[in-house]
Amino acid sequence: MFKNKFEWSKLSLIAVATVLLWIKTNIAYMTSFDIKIENSIQQFILIINPLSSLLFILGISMFLSEKNQKRYVLISSLTLSIVLYANVVFYRVYTDFLTLPLLFQTSNMSDLGSSVRELVHLTDILFFVDIILLALIMKKKPAFLKIPKYTRMQQSIFYLFTISLAFFNLSLAETQRTQLLTRTFDRELLVKNIGTYNYQLYDVFLQTKTTAQRAFADGSELTDMVNYNQANYTEPNKDMFGIAKGKNVIMVSLESTQAFTVNREVDGEEITPFLNDFIKESFYFDNFYHQTGQGKTSDSEFIVENSLYPLSRGAVFFTHSGNEFQASPEILKENGYFTASLHANNKSFWNRDIMYQSLGYDRFYEINDYEVNEDNSVGWGLKDIDFFEQSIAHLKEMPEPFYSKFITLTNHFPFELEEEDKLIEPLTTGSRTLNNFIPTVRYQDEALKIFIERLKEEGLYENSIIILYGDHNGISENHNKAMVELLGEEVTPFVSTQLQRVPFLIHIPGMKGKTLSTVSGQMDIKPTLLHLLGIETKNDIQFGSDLFSEKNNQFVVLRDGSFITEEYVYTKEVCYERATGEVADGNACEPYIEQANLELQYSDSIIYGDLLRFYDKENGMLDVREDTN
Repeated sequence: MFKNKFEWSKLSLIAVATVLLWIKTNIAYMTSFDIKIENSIQQFILIINPLSSLLFILGISMFLSEKNQKRYVLISSLTLSIVLYANVVFYRVYTDFLTLPLLFQTSNMSDLGSSVRELVHLTDILFFVDIILLALIMKKKPAFLKIPKYTRMQQSIFYLFTISLAFFNLSLAETQRTQLLTRTFDRELLVKNIGTYNYQLYDVFLQTKTTAQRAFADGSELTDMVNYNQANYTEPNKDMFGIAKGKNVIMVSLESTQAFTVNREVDGEEITPFLNDFIKESFYFDNFYHQTGQGKTSDSEFIVENSLYPLSRGAVFFTHSGNEFQASPEILKENGYFTASLHANNKSFWNRDIMYQSLGYDRFYEINDYEVNEDNSVGWGLKDIDFFEQSIAHLKEMPEPFYSKFITLTNHFPFELEEEDKLIEPLTTGSRTLNNFIPTVRYQDEALKIFIERLKEEGLYENSIIILYGDHNGISENHNKAMVELLGEEVTPFVSTQLQRVPFLIHIPGMKGKTLSTVSGQMDIKPTLLHLLGIETKNDIQFGSDLFSEKNNQFVVLRDGSFITEEYVYTKEVCYERATGEVADGNACEPYIEQANLELQYSDSIIYGDLLRFYDKENGMLDVREDTN
């Protein structure tokens, strides 16, 4: 009777579905994600970490009738497979995992056509073979399968085991990395230890938590941040402060451009011949890093204009576009500037039409302000040469002085370019992405050359400071093998961090060029620019510093918690000597780790709590009236 009642020789539908998903998830870990394993315990954790979440989710079917059990298990398995596959596709280009805020950015999907086609492979159908197999098993009802009606005792034992397994997994993970769940900026670490599905559930919890954070925030939280800001403020260089006062500002965001392309030749040809020459006439910072997160280009805009860190999850442009900010466009507008952004893309992409209002822009020149057709478009839209040419008319209509920000498009993944626009041959490495990247960077460089020539012809060049900066990396870690062929050296975590350097230069009329090796990042652009224009930033809450300051703090924190100082590079929890790339002795990076985490924490609190609404910038103190409302 006991044997017949429980039928231990048969497998339950829950067990079959769980095993199929478990095997598939581990195959994805090995083939689609580059998850670093340091010891056998971490390998064991990686193998078991999908189990608790799969059992928890699929186990809900125990409370349903046989018909509904089958339907629920099939739908749940398909949903989990889609979640896994979505992470695989996202990882292919960003070497990162999806978050809930990113999934809500559906308004961007209509513009992703060519990128998605490049990322989806025919063999991806294999990710859903188990779903087909599961459906066939349920239809055929083989002898080994059972779909029983579970007793309360069985349900209780099942979930007691599932919860115990989850705690065992977490406890074991904590032995490898203490305070694991506080490191929400390191998604690889979370997935490695708690699993893809548990990570997604934890991300839902984080989203709920951060949504409530603004409602319960008050101005008292700003006190420590104001004190930190004042303690780390760098006085401007007296010789440079106000040297460009009253000048127009022309700022260009160089899509996906990394510094390794500058002053580099392939087959005897320069990748960026114009930029190489323009650097000699400008202040060029050759140790300048992007600090973006999942928001990519929108993150770079946010950092550059606010000197705040982007979020570890999603994009501020979407999640907090209604916040109060102290952005440079608004500050410049208060100082008599006309402020505009120019980008030949849909105005709603990255929610720019809403966010730009919060940042203080007077005007957004978007796709409807340009003549865009098949002949002048490629990849994501209007070619850079045509974009700059058509933008000249917009610049000429702006009242001076103006602040203008240009966002280029052509050098965007998947790096498409028509034959007549290829000024340099593609590479022949093992990566199609890297091969095509070089010609699009070369094309962008040519577009810049023509743009600067047109500025001179229109009389705008001599009365404008020109700022060029790379917005984020274009080549992810997924292409490290091909990068070895180009660079001629192994891409270690240290080298990978160095590859996050992007071009940054400031051209000031009448001043000689100079290359500066100051360790710097996008966070530093706002205070540097405002000081050049003669605008004080001492009361601004910001995490960057004036790059011309004699007391400049050479400390750059990346969104994943890595950081770079004058002497060290810290990444993947390893400290390296910046000069040699060798592992540093002892605890050389320890004094900076706390500071890096503190800055990320402070910045996150400012954004999640919308804390700048409580700040009286004019007096550099909390606005008590706002705080009491």
